[in-house]
Amino acid sequence: MSTATAAVKPSAPSDGEYTHSQIMRILMGLLMGMFLAALDQTIVSTAIRTIGDELHGLSMQAWVTTAYLITSTIATPIYGKLGDLYGRKKLFLFAITVFVIGSFACAFATSMTMLAVFRAVQGIGAGGLFTLALAIIGDIVPPRERAKYTGYFMATFATSSVLGPVIGGLFAETSSIVGITGWRWVFLVNVPLGIAAMFVVSRTLHLHHVRREARIDWWGAAALVVALVPLLTVAEQGRTWGWGSTNAIIAYVIGAIGVIAFYLAERAMGDDALIPLRIFRIRAVSVTIVASIIVGLGMFGAMMVLPLYMQIVHGASPMMSGLMMLPMVVGMMSMAMTSGFITAKTGIIRPFPIIGTAIAVIAMALLWTVDADTNLAVVMAYMLVLGVGIGNCMQPLTLIVQNAVPPQEIGVATSAATFFRQLGGTLGVAVFLSILFSTVGDKISSAFKTAMPGIQAAVAKDPSLLQNPYNAGVLKGDTKIMAQVQDDSSIISKMSDVVGHPFKVGFADSISQIFIAAAAVMFVGFLVTLLMPKVELRSQSAGAAMRQQAAEGGSSADEAGDNFAGLEPGTAPAGTAPAVNAAACDIDATDSTIDDDADTAAKHAASGDVEVEAPSHTTPKHLAD
Repeated sequence: MSTATAAVKPSAPSDGEYTHSQIMRILMGLLMGMFLAALDQTIVSTAIRTIGDELHGLSMQAWVTTAYLITSTIATPIYGKLGDLYGRKKLFLFAITVFVIGSFACAFATSMTMLAVFRAVQGIGAGGLFTLALAIIGDIVPPRERAKYTGYFMATFATSSVLGPVIGGLFAETSSIVGITGWRWVFLVNVPLGIAAMFVVSRTLHLHHVRREARIDWWGAAALVVALVPLLTVAEQGRTWGWGSTNAIIAYVIGAIGVIAFYLAERAMGDDALIPLRIFRIRAVSVTIVASIIVGLGMFGAMMVLPLYMQIVHGASPMMSGLMMLPMVVGMMSMAMTSGFITAKTGIIRPFPIIGTAIAVIAMALLWTVDADTNLAVVMAYMLVLGVGIGNCMQPLTLIVQNAVPPQEIGVATSAATFFRQLGGTLGVAVFLSILFSTVGDKISSAFKTAMPGIQAAVAKDPSLLQNPYNAGVLKGDTKIMAQVQDDSSIISKMSDVVGHPFKVGFADSISQIFIAAAAVMFVGFLVTLLMPKVELRSQSAGAAMRQQAAEGGSSADEAGDNFAGLEPGTAPAGTAPAVNAAACDIDATDSTIDDDADTAAKHAASGDVEVEAPSHTTPKHLAD
């Protein structure tokens, strides 16, 4: 096998690292792809009621969410493994393409069933947008420098949290835009954004990749489907079915069988597994992933109920509730950036998840004190504190996992961290919503007992209050109206303030129970982060480490990954020589292979697209420590 280097123009410094301007151009495309998936999660949830009414299937709205959740979660580790084996650029472009196709199809769905199917297609694409973007940054940026760039991902996630409800509410409230029903633009907006992202990524992203021969873990992928489909379904549908219903029990049993089958498949596949079990023997990985699950559970569960509090208790529109989340977003963005720059300057990262979870516990304890009459300014101040906590811990957890594994397994490590955080978030949403709806009835009844003398006095003073059918029904003890409020909180706005206030008190009291539960969960996360070992961040990117060793031609690039794993910052393996220009070239392994034919090799070199083959990975003994 020959290499052609004469026609290749270096696009990175001689040490194999990318320049800041190159990284920022690549980052632009990655952020556009991630923004698509992040925006979609919030924009759809805001407009789903309008969509359900339009398609005459409001009762099926949960399946629209469940279908997307199942496919995106299952796809996450698959993208991670395939990216390690075959390169990430084409996979990232594939993920964007699938997401855009799914979005376009969703825009023209004519039933909720059709919409759920197309949302599942969207989820297949979305599963790759998060994990591949984070893994690609791992390829091109050294861990120590990576922290300041991953802050941009947090900023993107946070921005979408604000823009999603605003844009979704705007489209849902608009009857038609250029002849197309307003809510359909919730999905159509992804099409031009996705096309732009594909253009930017295809033009700017050129990655060197070492192609590895490996078995495809089909059994592991199949077992993962068997495990997650029923478990994620019951997590979303459990409140409707009943957690102890026949459907739920069947889902538990099938899911448990799938989990056992997945473990056995991964154990049998060894290093070729979808998620190699040996990475959990690395203490930094195992502890951090446990922390990711717990943080995901507490964080997403708490974040989910804040818009509900704004809308139900304070009567905010979906659009306004999105804007009211701005203080939390500011806290997240500012601390993600600050912690990133501190890490880049000092190499210190372990304290940030510890500090972040501690601050999150304090913030959730403060939110526990919030009631129906709390001033919004106070609530938003507490949200700012919560944002500071979240901003300190999300990206560092991913970075610690990436730094702990060999460079050629960054995709697997990143997808594992993302995958388990998503599972924690899904569990958190399911558990906390169950707390809300299982307690709100009693809380409302208790609030009415307390408020009834005041309500009766108000009616005696102004008998016209009884002319409102909702007021009259509530005062007569109409259980139908009381039950309807739990399914359609907009009924509260149709009551007079004095009658509707106990409903708000009941919801606020139930939501406060969620915050104290979330605080307890995050406290456990805080204790887990204390167990994380001291982390020494490498000063060389994964891609540069593998390019350097491959350029010498003396050993496989997998060995390069082994040699660079666990090094002190600023050091290099013994016996390695400075990288030559060939190692610094703009190379995209997924685009071509080196051919023995000199003419073909020259053509590939001129385009900057070269692929190198390497044997499959062997676990370095020192990583098991």
